[in-house]
Amino acid sequence: MTALTPKTEAELAEIVASANAPMRITGGGTRPIGKPCDGPVLSTSALSGIELYEPGALTLVARTGTPVSEVEKTLAKEGQRLAFEPMDHRGLLGTTGEPTIGGVFAANVSGPRRIQTGAARDFLLGVRFVDGTGQVLRNGGRVMKNVTGYDLVKLMAGSYGTLGVMTEVALKVLPKSRHTGMLALTGLSDTDAVRALSRALASPYEVTGGAHLQNGPDGAPLTVIRIEGFENSIAYRADELQKLLGAFGTATFETDADRTTQRWREIRDVAMFHDAPGDVWRISVKPSDAPGLVAQVPGAEALYDWGGGLIWLRVPEGTQADTIRNAMQATPGHATLIRGAAGAGAFQPLSPAIGALHDGLRAKFDPKGLFNPGLMDRAA
Repeated sequence: MTALTPKTEAELAEIVASANAPMRITGGGTRPIGKPCDGPVLSTSALSGIELYEPGALTLVARTGTPVSEVEKTLAKEGQRLAFEPMDHRGLLGTTGEPTIGGVFAANVSGPRRIQTGAARDFLLGVRFVDGTGQVLRNGGRVMKNVTGYDLVKLMAGSYGTLGVMTEVALKVLPKSRHTGMLALTGLSDTDAVRALSRALASPYEVTGGAHLQNGPDGAPLTVIRIEGFENSIAYRADELQKLLGAFGTATFETDADRTTQRWREIRDVAMFHDAPGDVWRISVKPSDAPGLVAQVPGAEALYDWGGGLIWLRVPEGTQADTIRNAMQATPGHATLIRGAAGAGAFQPLSPAIGALHDGLRAKFDPKGLFNPGLMDRAA
């Protein structure tokens, strides 16, 4: 079936206004998460281009089909970056195409630096989108009055295209760090690794990444801590962190920019699972709960990010969603199937109260049920 690829916001609005059957909303098509609907594809990939960039104001406005690579290249020329470090899902999911800036915000894709700077949604200043009636709405950014009564910026981030089709995003950017350093500890148990990461993150030494790989590049457990900034500051903080973490062993200090960048790109993109068979879950919990949860899942392998608050869990192919949900019954948090075939069980079930609110928002913004129906259905 040929995809619908409107080139203008007006064309997109016309398509939606005249539609009477469900559509599958996509950007670059690199994150097929959840249960897709059977309708035609409506892609925002042709809505591309940076419309405004003010380096001095740390703001950028782009159409949602703009490739992330184009945004990053533009920012790099001015020594700036997307501070929330969005993941590239292509290696993990085996997809092709180009990740788009709209897709990043639609899925609220946030990488290792989230522990310091915040999530993608925290950098989203404004949105323009087409609702399920074909009406163009806008909120935030240069339009500060919210006439709908909803914080549409926060609603759209992480909605996976189920509330509306975003056409433009305004976002905050930050300067790149001048230097990067990385501390590494080897051989720690999951529990000790999370304790070490928690101690580092609770310190005043401005840690911007904390992760633990059960199986590092040489097969041994690897725990890594990232610090960024001026060279002298990094050296001082690394020395203090080595003292702070002395009870967990001797931490080596890496300052080579290429090796450090590569290591954190691999963590960001969960490279350790790219060519490994099995289903992959993304689980968010309190860090201290993470090792115990992983231990309850048979045959699991884990990458802990965000100091243990984010678990990337690889399990045998075909593992039932109930296996993960049951393990989490006594653990507050949520789990999403990123790679696998759990169908409607991919997203975390909602409580009755939150579910009713979710359904009410869907009815308000998409009364005809056009946008990705069933994608985020929660029944396992």
